[in-house]
Amino acid sequence: MPVTLKRTLGRAHRNVALALTAAVAGLPLAVVATSSVPASASPAPITIAYVTDETGAGAPENASSPAGFEARIAFQNAQGGVHGAKLVPLVIDDQTSPSQIATAVQEADSKAFGIVSQSPLFFLAAKYPHSAGVPVTGAYTDGGEWGTQPYTNMFASDEGSVNPKYPVNTQIGDFLKAHGGTVLGSYGYGISPTSARAAIATGDSFKHAGGKVGVVNTSIPFGSVAFTSIALAAKQAGINAMVPAMDVNSNYALAQALAQAGVKLKATLYATGYEPDAISSPAWSTLQGSYFFSPFRPWSLPNAGTQQMQAAMEKYANFTKSQFPTFGQYEAWAGADLMIKGLQMAGPNPSQATVIKDLRGLKSYNANGLLPQTINYSTIFGHDLPKTCAWVVQAQKNGFTPVSSSPVCGTDIPGTSTASAGG
Repeated sequence: MPVTLKRTLGRAHRNVALALTAAVAGLPLAVVATSSVPASASPAPITIAYVTDETGAGAPENASSPAGFEARIAFQNAQGGVHGAKLVPLVIDDQTSPSQIATAVQEADSKAFGIVSQSPLFFLAAKYPHSAGVPVTGAYTDGGEWGTQPYTNMFASDEGSVNPKYPVNTQIGDFLKAHGGTVLGSYGYGISPTSARAAIATGDSFKHAGGKVGVVNTSIPFGSVAFTSIALAAKQAGINAMVPAMDVNSNYALAQALAQAGVKLKATLYATGYEPDAISSPAWSTLQGSYFFSPFRPWSLPNAGTQQMQAAMEKYANFTKSQFPTFGQYEAWAGADLMIKGLQMAGPNPSQATVIKDLRGLKSYNANGLLPQTINYSTIFGHDLPKTCAWVVQAQKNGFTPVSSSPVCGTDIPGTSTASAGG
């Protein structure tokens, strides 16, 4: 990812969020005005902003993600736009910087009708679009604002919302136990509360499934690739199952260090890393046999949603027939798709308030079949989905192979919470 902590590691396991603690300076807001368009005139273009990490620590995961956002916009424009209005994409780089995220978000507020976020830092600037009444869709993995009052202008296009208690889920523990894991090593970044929560929740989930926790290390420096001493500690603890709640560069470096230390893993699960470039990475041989969660339907299990996205990515993002999207591209596509849905529901002369109202009343959404579950936005705010689900693929010699055509699901463990974990 950097960072995307990840929904499939509990609810917090999907994406390691870069929860940096630096203060963010505010700038005056410029609120987008909306006006009615005479019936005889062509509808005015509608600008949608996409905030992500094109540079900085988050770039390895998100720099290519605008392709998914722009392809979804281009696909819609090819269908005539929304009620005849052309959509204009605006990509804004937050530089993965807590001192730049407010500037980036306020630029989006001033120039765009709505915002799609795939930023690990959005939580630091969420108050600006809320105050301006700007609708926001996108990835929930940066923080709890997606399910916390007063941010009802925000709609997670992947999970629907966030449960602020961050309960422990059975999904990870049951999966590892079923695939031979008996002693767990779980790892997270010290600077990221979301990453730390994921690592702790993984340990609790595994214990609930009857496994033993050998290591839970939530002090890894963000972006670290130095794991020699950590691998030796894992060997001493006798771990044979491993789940890292970090960015792919750290995850892969840890896997290689464990292999070099002689740690024999029976069950390894990554919430991130189901990426095309993993196959050509130096870590690929080490990753053989490992499992990867995909919270979006893999293209290798085609349906209407995957076929629509694949055709658009081939046409507008120059994908080849053999390519498949990165996690960030999936998120970007879904975020744009949900924003477009809101505009369609709001009618020919949409206002930001109307889009927010209509999305909050949307009772059935699954990104045209890309999501494993249907989201009811009228009831989801502040809650989990009934189940945590993701497809599982396995790294094999020539690429990733789905373990099953059905997603793997789990449920929250009653009475559990990791809300205070990691700060």
